[in-house]
Amino acid sequence: MKIRPFFLWSLSTIMLISMASSCTVVRQGEFGVKRTFGRFSDNVYTSGLRTYNPFTSTIVKVSGQTENIEVSLTIPSLEGLTIQSEVSILYRVVKKDAPDLLRSVGLDYEETIILPVFRSAVADVTSKYYAKDMHSGNRAGIEVAIRDLMSKTLTEKGILIENVLLKSIALPKNLTKAIEDKLEAEQQAQRMEFILQQEKQEAERKRIQATGERDANKIIAEGLTEPVLQFKALDAWLKLSQSPNSKVIITNGTVPMVMDAGGTGIK
Repeated sequence: MKIRPFFLWSLSTIMLISMASSCTVVRQGEFGVKRTFGRFSDNVYTSGLRTYNPFTSTIVKVSGQTENIEVSLTIPSLEGLTIQSEVSILYRVVKKDAPDLLRSVGLDYEETIILPVFRSAVADVTSKYYAKDMHSGNRAGIEVAIRDLMSKTLTEKGILIENVLLKSIALPKNLTKAIEDKLEAEQQAQRMEFILQQEKQEAERKRIQATGERDANKIIAEGLTEPVLQFKALDAWLKLSQSPNSKVIITNGTVPMVMDAGGTGIK
């Protein structure tokens, strides 16, 4: 009678442990694939509590979120230089392809296929570009080319390459100095071009101004005929005659010259 309660308690404990060990939680952002007797099922579990027979099966979990691999490596350029670079690879596992990925590659897919394919793609792409292109607007094109070349191999494996980012490019010091000198020379040339353009504009402005003044003087000169001058003289004499001040008028019959009464000056 004393053994029976202990036996029941032990049996209950074993059953509870078995039940607990036959459950697992697939978290949000994870995929679960059941493996029974070493063979993966085609069904993919998403987040939630999942049960299985612990004696024959297990549930292998794979991240379905975007993952980031940071890689430091040297890359070749078209002129044969080796360039130090820091690169980020953004990828994620496609849900429907998770079972095939586990069957053909296993859980260590980053080291097994992603990184080798990446290094090969980088070497193929960057060797077609000059080192200076990696510091210019061509960098985005290089990133896209690497991503597309990786996708040709990895998409069929169930891995989606979202982006490849060249975070830093360390060029050789002598090349960096040459690029900086070239950029400075280009900036100086642009400044000189701007100054020359200003000088041309100023010269054009002065030319237009001189042309205007010449044309104005020409028009005035053409308008100063003998009758006009006589009319102007008569008008001046009329105004002088109306002035209350005493004055001396000297004239050649055409243009008046006026002196004040004290003879201090000519007006």
